[in-house]
Amino acid sequence: MPAAPKQSEPPKLPAQSEQSHVPEPPRPVSRRGSVAASIARAAFRPSLRSVPFWSCFVYSPKGSGYGSEASRQLCARLKLVDPAWVPTYAAQVREQVSRNPAWARLFERPAVLVPVPSSSVPPGPVWAAEQLAFALRGIGLARAVWTGINRHCAVRKSATARNLDRPTVQQHYESFAIAATLPESSHLQRIILVDDVITKGRTIFAAALRLHEAFPNADIRAFALVRTMGFLSNITHSLDPCHGVVRWAGGDVYREP
Repeated sequence: MPAAPKQSEPPKLPAQSEQSHVPEPPRPVSRRGSVAASIARAAFRPSLRSVPFWSCFVYSPKGSGYGSEASRQLCARLKLVDPAWVPTYAAQVREQVSRNPAWARLFERPAVLVPVPSSSVPPGPVWAAEQLAFALRGIGLARAVWTGINRHCAVRKSATARNLDRPTVQQHYESFAIAATLPESSHLQRIILVDDVITKGRTIFAAALRLHEAFPNADIRAFALVRTMGFLSNITHSLDPCHGVVRWAGGDVYREP
């Protein structure tokens, strides 16, 4: 009787470590999310077109050299609300007010300071913008501090997010709420939003929108102690006072300078 044909054994696969990596075929990119985001931006129509802002210092997150490193240390101390440094920063603002008429017009006596909330809910016991606002009020640069704007839901922290993942103006706006107890409108003729750091300006612009809804006749401006200069390879000194504007155009805001 003839022998049965010998069945061929299946090919032996190489060990896991010996297998060559075969890239997966590219997945089709769905445009549904981007289209939906574009529609949402188009439907969002801010009642303000711009918000003027003032800033004292510059901050280079990636620059090299002594000036850039010093600016990062300044920003770190500010974020930690270092009690030894916040009064020093407030005194620097006071010096600009005494030297520059544009700064003097910003911090006129009737002004009320409104600290911009942090990204978390609740903001925590140490809140940089709030402490800075009270320090400015303590040296006579405003009549009062009103913590009248808060977040009812948290947003992603911009400092640790990629550019595409940072909250939009609309997301900031929808996360903000005005306090139920409002001061008299006559006490809020000029409102100065106070923040520790301004990057693109979305947070400040969204906060200004909420305040404008509650106080449409108020003069709303903004002050950020530090402004981010992410495209500079180096800065020579961190003190660089400026008067600029955050503008709404094309579905987003743009900071100048």
